[in-house]
Amino acid sequence: MEKVIVVLSGGLDSTTCMAIARAAGKEIYPLTFAYGQKHTVELEAARQVASYYGVSGRHKIINLEGLLSGSALTDADKEIPTGRSISEIGRVIPSTYVPARNIVFLALALAQAEPLDARAIYLGVNALDFSGYPDCRPEFISAFQEVINKGTAAGVEGHGIRIETPLIHLTKAEIIKTGIKLGAPYHLSYSCYQGSVPSCGTCDACLLRLKGFQEAGVTDPIPYRNKG
Repeated sequence: MEKVIVVLSGGLDSTTCMAIARAAGKEIYPLTFAYGQKHTVELEAARQVASYYGVSGRHKIINLEGLLSGSALTDADKEIPTGRSISEIGRVIPSTYVPARNIVFLALALAQAEPLDARAIYLGVNALDFSGYPDCRPEFISAFQEVINKGTAAGVEGHGIRIETPLIHLTKAEIIKTGIKLGAPYHLSYSCYQGSVPSCGTCDACLLRLKGFQEAGVTDPIPYRNKG
């Protein structure tokens, strides 16, 4: 059974990646990052998703508190945007962009993967219904794959570690349909940038999630304070 790292935030996309990796028969090692995000509720969601798949014993949470900043997701003096129209989301790089986040996440996932002899890192990035982050684009993934190929023993020896991004060219509705088909536990997932319980329903993450469920013709199983 091939070992894989799944970067598990606890959100909808990473939960779908867990379902895809499980359906492919992989031995999953979930990896979650506590980076000072305001929505720390997602850490508990990640724990619950890992438990649902029976891999709590292999689930690792890495504390990066104080390392990442410069974002509305991490800085107290920056407000998380709410109430934006779907057409506005993704038009420009938003204030919720966290500088170097996926660079750091992939580097640390790679540091976990190589000693485990894991063959892939699953990352739930998406370049269609997304918030406009530059580190979610195919160009970034291709560039980091080259880093792995040229900067690791595994890569030099010809059995490198793949970055698997099964959602990158899917809409949110397509992601949700895929997850439902595979039994993804969306009822345990959490997406709200505000960190509110129930989810706010007005931040970019909530709006994109709700749009996806609506277009998929399925009811989102988590509660919201506001549904637009």
